[in-house]
Amino acid sequence: MLKTTVKLIRWAGVLLAAVLITILAVRAYDAQRGPALRVWHKIVPSELEADAIAASDWDGYLAAEERLFAEVRREVAEGLEPEDQIPANRYFAGGPLDPARFETDWNRSFVLEPDSPPLGAAVLLHGLTDAPYSQRHIAQRYRERGHVAIGIRLPAHGTVPGALTRVHWEDWAAATRLAVREAERRVGPERPIEIVGYSNGGALALQYALDALEDPGLRRPDRVVLISPMIGVTALARFAGVVGWPAVFPAFAGAAWLSVIPEFNPFKYNSFPVNGARQSSLLSRALQHQVVRLGRANRLAELAPVLTFQSVVDFTVSTPAVVSGLYAHLPPNGSELVVFDVNRDTKVGSLVRPDVETALERLLPPPPRHFRTTSITNASAETDAMVERVVAAGATSEQDRPLGLAYPRQVFSLSHIALPFPVHDGLYGLEPDPNDDFGVKLGALAPRGEVGVLILPLDSLTRVSSNPFFPYLLQRIDEGIDGAPPLDDTGAALP
Repeated sequence: MLKTTVKLIRWAGVLLAAVLITILAVRAYDAQRGPALRVWHKIVPSELEADAIAASDWDGYLAAEERLFAEVRREVAEGLEPEDQIPANRYFAGGPLDPARFETDWNRSFVLEPDSPPLGAAVLLHGLTDAPYSQRHIAQRYRERGHVAIGIRLPAHGTVPGALTRVHWEDWAAATRLAVREAERRVGPERPIEIVGYSNGGALALQYALDALEDPGLRRPDRVVLISPMIGVTALARFAGVVGWPAVFPAFAGAAWLSVIPEFNPFKYNSFPVNGARQSSLLSRALQHQVVRLGRANRLAELAPVLTFQSVVDFTVSTPAVVSGLYAHLPPNGSELVVFDVNRDTKVGSLVRPDVETALERLLPPPPRHFRTTSITNASAETDAMVERVVAAGATSEQDRPLGLAYPRQVFSLSHIALPFPVHDGLYGLEPDPNDDFGVKLGALAPRGEVGVLILPLDSLTRVSSNPFFPYLLQRIDEGIDGAPPLDDTGAALP
């Protein structure tokens, strides 16, 4: 019996090794036949790491950031090959997509000050491959509400995608702590501080709030706002490190990248390295373990209320993990989950997958729940009129309220990337403001033609990148801002 078991183990080991070798061989082959790496893939700028960030302050971080961008200009923009000096390249100095030519370079950390002494502060954290640009509209709302808004550029972002090949998630966590320290320095210990995290920044925001429960040296946030948070990631991200192994050999350097795409977006990387996926996976796993551990220790009752906005369908993060990995563990503490349903009045008919039709029903456990749940959904399948459908914490009945908002007829759902952008956003909006110009209007593009003509994949054009319900999102954030005056629909203070 023992010999048989040993043989089975050996055969299983041989089989596993054969599968692994096959996967690595395929990755090496793909790396050689894929697009050539450009200078912005190969350069790794000199970024502050976790220990240096912990020892720094806001001014020191900004000074290091200035040196970082100077290095990128010198090593990348000023040394482009002739074939890369094209209008569609964000690194082409003086080109239409060059971030330096805009009134504000939203790749950099920013502070928005209110017109009067601040009533509080908000720390805003962007997503993976993203830039502080993604938080500018919400930051502006906090400023209008009398709060100072601090949007930090997380390490390895806003410069070149090659920076993500060396970063560690602990660097992002250290930057989050630095931003909160700056927020407290500006408003003092008595005024409220909120943390708003988008995507990977959502994981960092929640992790900071959990760390503050255990570390008395950390300022506890008064509220946590999560937008498409990366509580859980896809199974592929868990094994991303393995598929990058062939990159240890220079001939297979392309294996370190999951995608290599031209960089035509001034405020977001299009190319994505293996290490980016690996670090986000490590962060989400550490976060889920921390939630479970603190829940078992009955510490989550001390957590600030968490308000989450999430599309019911999300290709980037796991929507069910938001419930199973976070909300299922929360005690009654005033938290709420807002879910944007698919458009049930869309005209694509039978092209919608059957499992998508029931995604909302399958997402939530039956009531009563410890947290408030809100779904933004069609009043019925025969109308485009949307309602806010609420089940209060501890309740079992639903309450509907008309929103006066609707899905655009051609939009069948929101997406992971859409939630923090209004439809008038100059870069991502469906109806971009002509005065909000960043060289290209990606959200409004709807080209038709033959495949292989454009420099970008067509699926990136069909993925909606702005949120028709953004006014509602701002309204819900408004409701929880302590001490701030009410605003009208235009953002002006009411008398």
